[in-house]
Amino acid sequence: MNKKIKVCFVMPKTYPLFNTETTSVFGGAEVDVYLTATELAKDEAFKVSCVVADYEQKETELRENVSVVKGLNFNHNQLKIAISLWKSLKEVNADIYITKTASLGVFLIYLFCRLQNKKFIYRTASQREFDSKYNRWNSLSNFLFIYSLKRADTVFCQNKTDRKLLKKDYNINSISLANAHRISSENKRSPEFILWVGRSARVKRPDRFLSLARKKPEEKFIMICQKATGDNQYDKLKDEASKINNLDFIPRVTFKEIDSYFQKALMFVNTSDSEGFPNTFIQAGKCAVPILSYKVNPDNLLNEYNCGLCADGDWNLFLDQFNKLQVDDFNSKLGNNGLEYVLKNHNIENTIKTYKNIFRKLI
Repeated sequence: MNKKIKVCFVMPKTYPLFNTETTSVFGGAEVDVYLTATELAKDEAFKVSCVVADYEQKETELRENVSVVKGLNFNHNQLKIAISLWKSLKEVNADIYITKTASLGVFLIYLFCRLQNKKFIYRTASQREFDSKYNRWNSLSNFLFIYSLKRADTVFCQNKTDRKLLKKDYNINSISLANAHRISSENKRSPEFILWVGRSARVKRPDRFLSLARKKPEEKFIMICQKATGDNQYDKLKDEASKINNLDFIPRVTFKEIDSYFQKALMFVNTSDSEGFPNTFIQAGKCAVPILSYKVNPDNLLNEYNCGLCADGDWNLFLDQFNKLQVDDFNSKLGNNGLEYVLKNHNIENTIKTYKNIFRKLI
């Protein structure tokens, strides 16, 4: 019973969060894995590792008590990537393997776990992964992805709505567990600008934020936008942003620096068509910043907790809600509600207890 439980997170693009000198792109899924892994590693009852991609680092590094293992190179062909990943998983020799984001790699990790008698956990990253209206049923990789989820030892999803969809569309039982952050109740907010943070992926619809900035020339806007993997329109987006006098376009800010921008935000704007549970909502909430969302509203939280406004895909309503959030008293009220909500529901010190309980039950 004194043996450490060995948990391995498999998330190739997480390395830039462990090593901020690496400037490559990462997303909310990587942030979630990084925070969960490093928080779990604080408990001596667990031995935590994370398999990542090749960023020209050492084969294995110990960072924040997590063994960070170089496992694959995106420049190699698919067969070589699979062989390298499998080799790394075997070398780690964990009891439990966890991964996020839909890909053929999910099936590969699942297959490894079944053949090696290990436990396999999947954590959803976005509703688009399994929402049937986005699904491509003729895709072999998609079939294998769903096949793996149906046979996982545990599936975590980010909100109650996603849990219901998984059950209704695929008969997959899952545990709803929202993303979590390290949170302080101290509020250092000093509003200066309208903020957007994310990758340039099309589903994030950064173009909508540019349109908003054009509509409101008297306001200051800041857009922190990393280039999404495979985005061949990024330079065009930057060029369009440079033509907007009241908008500053910032290609990248490290995760450890991002809170300083949220603390100076009058509001945080989300323009996505679809997400699971945005980490940026938590980052806004913990800095007492109200949220203006074009469409994303997981579990109706913006309304239920009165911490932001959602336009439900209506552009004119979106503009009207922007004006409402500029009223100081209303803005502060929603921001403080957001802080209270995040402290109660997204504190990683509480969330990690759920993970630990599941891990212990699986072992």
